[in-house]
Amino acid sequence: MIFDQYNVNEQGRLVVAGCDTAELAKAYGTPLYVMDGERLRQNCRDFKTAIDKHCGGRGKVFYAVKALCCKEICRVVVEEGLGLDTLSGGELYTAQKAGVDAADICFEGNYKTPQELEMAVSAGVFRIVVDSFAELEQLNEICLKLGKKQDILLRIKPGIDTHTFEAVRTANIDAKFGFTLETDSAGLPASAGNLDGAGLPTSVGNLGEAMEAANAAAACKGLCLRGLHCHLGSQLLSLSSYIMAAEVMMDFYSDVQTGLGITMTDLDMGGGLGIEYKGDENVPTIDEFIGTAVGAVKDKCKALGIDMPFIMFEPGRAIVGSAGMTLYTAGVIKQNPGKNYVLVDGGMCDNPRYALYKSPYTVLNASKADKPAGFTATIAGRTCESGDMIQEGVALPRPETGDLIAVLATGAYNYSMSISYNRLPKPAMIMIEKGQPRLIVRRETLDDIIDTDI
Repeated sequence: MIFDQYNVNEQGRLVVAGCDTAELAKAYGTPLYVMDGERLRQNCRDFKTAIDKHCGGRGKVFYAVKALCCKEICRVVVEEGLGLDTLSGGELYTAQKAGVDAADICFEGNYKTPQELEMAVSAGVFRIVVDSFAELEQLNEICLKLGKKQDILLRIKPGIDTHTFEAVRTANIDAKFGFTLETDSAGLPASAGNLDGAGLPTSVGNLGEAMEAANAAAACKGLCLRGLHCHLGSQLLSLSSYIMAAEVMMDFYSDVQTGLGITMTDLDMGGGLGIEYKGDENVPTIDEFIGTAVGAVKDKCKALGIDMPFIMFEPGRAIVGSAGMTLYTAGVIKQNPGKNYVLVDGGMCDNPRYALYKSPYTVLNASKADKPAGFTATIAGRTCESGDMIQEGVALPRPETGDLIAVLATGAYNYSMSISYNRLPKPAMIMIEKGQPRLIVRRETLDDIIDTDI
């Protein structure tokens, strides 16, 4: 599936979404982020179809914009019937400037500044996901000051080990995110049980941190506790974790309603569905992902004798990852003893994921796409760091200076994590639809880099 949007033309060059990569590089330069707009839209439609099919109008998908955030991506995703999941004032501002209705935006993150919380409340976002007692208190005070009542979800750590890379696990009990189910309330801030002066005791007993948070949230006059949120991790290829999470979350959901005598309506199951990077991964389909998670929620609701909540998902990588590709120009080919290097005009500044996680990628010589892959090399970047690599041990047709190097499935966490180390300008981004490319993010200039210098 990773290769089905690519082919080779009569000149032996790689073609993406109907466009010759050589012509794209000539028109827009390199490094260049290339987005296949039709693949992007199809991924959105697959999620919309799956949520409607399995939830029957009782669910919605919110694209996690942290995977790739620019105004045009926000517009396209919302045009296809999805909402946006934002994690900072910058992401929220981008969504607003793209013309997205606040009712289609959720706002979360493990630390939001008071200014960002006020920005989200003032905008009237659909839900704010609360991550800590301090945030619960701040958000309540902001709502009371503004005379607003904000719908919220509590982020819960269900204590599930997803067996993925450690840096992208988010549901284990020692993660920095959310409230823990397993621990008791010892050591909680005194304000946790008395956030709005409602006369609650400073501790409501040995309820566990998550239940204590639910109790405190229910007492906040500026907030309305609508439900619960969890997120298991990233690049997940097994659905068993979602089944376990659904059971744990619905047990707690029921406990909150019964123990506190309140009615909630929502459950956010997060995102995390993986994609193909090398073509040999066993990736569940979008329908399998949504169907399995929703099915587990339904089964648990039936066993508990409670109504099914409104179910939300927040995929990021699974929407934009496969739609993206990055083009580089090979500058120097070094045949060192024991290792060949192909040095390109980009690297960790525009794709830090290999330096961070040793992330796998499929790499092609786009200029000689019809030739046998008889040369093994490390694709290395141009910054002054030994770890600036895009991929090691790549087999590809022997490149020459000026050849185009294509890295596939770079739509997620490349542009969004890009930096200007060594003061390198960030690449441009184009989107191709119906064989027509258009610029959606212009290339940074040297003046852009010094623009904030005093």
